[in-house]
Amino acid sequence: MKITSVDVVLVDRPAHSPAFIWRQGLPGSDPAITVGWLVIQTDVGITGFAQATRGVILKDYVDRRFRSELIGQDPLNREYLWERAWELDRIERFAPNMAHVVDVALWDIAGKAAKLPIWKLLGGYRESIQAYASTVTYSSIEEFLDIADQCLALGYPAIKLHAFGDAKKDALLGHKLREHVGDDIPLMYDGSAGFDLMDAVYLGNALYDAGFMWYEEPMKEFSITAYKWLGERVRIPLLLGEVTDGAHMSAGDFAATGVATGLRTSTFLRGGFTGAMRIAHLADAYHLRAEVHGMGLESAHLCMAIKNNTYYESLVWGNPTTRESLVDANGLVHGPKDPGVGYEGQWAETGVPKGLEKYLA
Repeated sequence: MKITSVDVVLVDRPAHSPAFIWRQGLPGSDPAITVGWLVIQTDVGITGFAQATRGVILKDYVDRRFRSELIGQDPLNREYLWERAWELDRIERFAPNMAHVVDVALWDIAGKAAKLPIWKLLGGYRESIQAYASTVTYSSIEEFLDIADQCLALGYPAIKLHAFGDAKKDALLGHKLREHVGDDIPLMYDGSAGFDLMDAVYLGNALYDAGFMWYEEPMKEFSITAYKWLGERVRIPLLLGEVTDGAHMSAGDFAATGVATGLRTSTFLRGGFTGAMRIAHLADAYHLRAEVHGMGLESAHLCMAIKNNTYYESLVWGNPTTRESLVDANGLVHGPKDPGVGYEGQWAETGVPKGLEKYLA
């Protein structure tokens, strides 16, 4: 099998509705943007798809670097092509949320060639997993408590906070939420890199006292030394490595310091399925968890394939809020059934993105 063409189809996507915000200091939900669908065709009629939220940037990368690198290659040589992307990154310094796209499309081809969903091709571990409700930032503690009630009523068995970005206010929210939901509901907290060391220590100790399951990315992840100091000052388990460059290589440093109780992994920021699985296996070697970051089909595949993952992350926003379509009434996500990633099955329900119709003939 050989790659015969590599294209990017640009598709306008409207702004999130309803709009939402993250913690103080961060931009909120995306305005209207142009996403990019990478389309890799082969000489045996199998086509691979993958999406990037920054379509214009993806098109530039493909036009200048990836197309010439990929045409004529065997798409099943994913390890080789993954390493080639890292060689190109030496010159380009690809945005971390772009370099994964080629790998996802190649795995889509491999799944279709094998007539298997990707999680089966990776080596399936489970067929379903619980989803936690991962909040956006709401206006008040009272609204957070209301959203928690809605999430539990929708079937979510656990809740993760993206809160205000104020250490004292977030600590109070953590205690109020624990009092509100009781001792049996797992709670997690994501700081979205909002704090310095002093505030991160204060908040981490407060969340530990409130019985939170993990404390995720409270500081920027550029300094592993700062995280080592944090780990010496708090008792709550730290979940780290979501946004650092370097895939399994930077994740390995978090593990080597002994500071991480779990590592973050994803297709989106950690090098596609290939990079995500390297992190998962690295974590497992040290009895660390590899918690999958983000929602959607790609994350669902990873959740079914990674033994040391606990939950599927399902973002909730708006008030009233709703349950993501991949999550059932019992709070479970099930292994995708279609070969490859399964975009085509999703499009059968939601509609084919404009411009991709000709690749589905």
